Amino acid sequence: MTNDELKELVASLAIAQRETDEQMKRTNETLKSIGIQLGNMSRNQGDVAEEFFFNSLANDTHLGSIHFDDIAKNEHKRRGKTEEEYDIVMTNGNAIGIVEVKYKAHENDLKKLERKMQNFKTLFPWFENYKLYGAIASFHINDDAKHEALNRGFFVLQRSGDLIHTDAAENLLVL
Repeated sequence: MTNDELKELVASLAIAQRETDEQMKRTNETLKSIGIQLGNMSRNQGDVAEEFFFNSLANDTHLGSIHFDDIAKNEHKRRGKTEEEYDIVMTNGNAIGIVEVKYKAHENDLKKLERKMQNFKTLFPWFENYKLYGAIASFHINDDAKHEALNRGFFVLQRSGDLIHTDAAENLLVL
């Protein structure tokens, strides 16, 4: 190979590499955009599940046979280096119900619920003498995760039945 041929080969490789780098940059930007879109979709599904279970529990503040007086959602607390966000917290005079809400629950969500329960009395020490109950609420939970949740002593909340709520305007449109 002559020097001129070698120079031409190196130049063509440099051009090809630059084109590859530009294509990789465009691909990375596209993948980032898709990731953001998928993240937003997942967050939206979680918001739907949280609203459904909060409204359902607000209308019937029970976990099993335990009645609660109050319900709150999206409680965020930090104390020192311990920080948690609780999807739904229900209280009465001697018990706390912590509800972890997922659109689709998995076994690893049970570890998150256990951690949140363990950190609760650190974050809210005025509840140190209260009984603490955990619940996983989900539109879908596979049989293994449900079985494991029940084995760990958690409530399992799922949607079922013909549940619908209708609000109506005072000035209904009638044609």
